Amino acid sequence: MENERIGKICRQAVESGELAGCSLLVKQSGEEKLFVTSGYACMETQERIRRDHIFRLYSQTKPVISAAVALLIDRGELDAFEEVRTFLGGFVNQKVWVGGEKVPVKRNCRVMDLLGMMSGLVYPREDEAGREMAELFEENERAMDEGGGMCTVDFVNAMGQRGLAFHPGQSFRYGVSADVLGAIVEIVSGKKLGQFLKEEFFDPLGMKDTAFFVPEEKQNRLVHCYQRTGEGVRPYKVRHLCVRDHTSSPAFESGGAGLYSTVDDYAAFAEMLMNRGVYRGRRILSRAAVDFMTSPQTEPEGWENLAGYSYGKLMRICTCPGKALLFSEMGEYGWDGWLGTYFANLPHREMTILFFQNTKDTGTGPALRKVRNACLGLEE
Repeated sequence: MENERIGKICRQAVESGELAGCSLLVKQSGEEKLFVTSGYACMETQERIRRDHIFRLYSQTKPVISAAVALLIDRGELDAFEEVRTFLGGFVNQKVWVGGEKVPVKRNCRVMDLLGMMSGLVYPREDEAGREMAELFEENERAMDEGGGMCTVDFVNAMGQRGLAFHPGQSFRYGVSADVLGAIVEIVSGKKLGQFLKEEFFDPLGMKDTAFFVPEEKQNRLVHCYQRTGEGVRPYKVRHLCVRDHTSSPAFESGGAGLYSTVDDYAAFAEMLMNRGVYRGRRILSRAAVDFMTSPQTEPEGWENLAGYSYGKLMRICTCPGKALLFSEMGEYGWDGWLGTYFANLPHREMTILFFQNTKDTGTGPALRKVRNACLGLEE
């Protein structure tokens, strides 16, 4: 089913050069309400976006990692109050940047700090902590270029030895915390992160096209990536945060950015959360675990796109709909990705919205806001 008004919004976003292509899936009360595609999986060959195309999730990987952590807590195998150094030696004797010098942390980082992006571990950027992290990522990128690279646990241990932007628990800053949680999942479960996710979530949910790599036989379904420039939308070669287009399981499986998926695969994960842990009669997570995942934790400062939302357990959670930049509801939650993917669950409406794009820096742009606003009017 395609809504003419929403289809027009998508087409205009492509025609204006805001994005290369998009795939929109809306479900309500477990039933498909709307499906729309527009634009291109590959602009050079004019290949149109199809429903079975595979997208790079980047940060939309994070809610899946949150679910993995919640599952381990649910089983009594992990405690959110535990110190990260219990699992990872690189987090012993951490230091924080203060006044241009590194000093010992006031307290050790805990699992809960990682879930709320309050660990002090940051993504590469232009300050002391960010520059240190940038050097580490570049070091691993060079090793990957030469056919090597660190495994998940080794890379995360190296992260822990870099200076923090602030003392753990003291503030919020978006960063590599989900990568650290991925390593903890590996250590606690005794399995590679991708294998654990496959066994506990992807197989039970029928997510057959979701993994940390896209095998050769599926590469023809992987969308090309683009970026907006002064000369229009142009190809973008993905080389960011040590995530590459692997055809087999990579050494570093990034819990913060590494998964690939389709709209239908991710819809199954979203449906499980919407049903408070149950998918088609099978319980995947307890109700308590899902409630934990979808509860507010901290208030991001200076993040305009998140106005009206709290942050917690690697997702946005709406706490003040009146401040949001789009139509929203109390208690809705979800996240998006750097290369254009987005999902939201609106429990009061029993509605899931998935809007997958293949254009850099597009997760919560104008097209998404227009589409979302229109989607909330579908039930009227």
